[in-house]
Amino acid sequence: MRRLSLFPAVLLTLALATAPTAMAATSGTATVTLAASAQVMIQILDAAVTLTPAAADYDVDYVEATGVAGLDVRVKTNSSGGMMLKVKCADAAPQIALADLLIKTPTAPGGAGTSMSLYTSVSAADQDLWTTTTTQNPWQTVTTDIRIQNLSGYPDAAGGGTTAYTNTLTYTVVAQ
Repeated sequence: MRRLSLFPAVLLTLALATAPTAMAATSGTATVTLAASAQVMIQILDAAVTLTPAAADYDVDYVEATGVAGLDVRVKTNSSGGMMLKVKCADAAPQIALADLLIKTPTAPGGAGTSMSLYTSVSAADQDLWTTTTTQNPWQTVTTDIRIQNLSGYPDAAGGGTTAYTNTLTYTVVAQ
């Protein structure tokens, strides 16, 4: 009889040992915040261009480098307001008169932006070359067409050869 009373105790112990353990249900939350700020980036693809006038250029009194022969820069931004690509010639004593150094871009503006679509004299202060009013990602290539007029105003050194007249253009991008 003792055996029978032990049997229910063993069954109860086995039942308790194999029963699934109850887990307390807990949860929590964590917040992840990306504190993004407007960034603008620029890459100068063409660091220099040389314009060499031919006889026909002297006839019309200007020489130009357009399209793939011009200067290319790439820009991009994560700013939802877009960006401005500015250009200037801040040389203290530019060798090409700024009134004779003309620029424009054939690159269409982004969104409701603007572009300098007609030749305009370069100035010592920033000028808007191209703008976009929206985020610009991926990279956008903006071409600068160059025209130098009044070729007769740039004489060659005595004795033949060539004389180089050089100005430096500075490009800047600014988030809007």
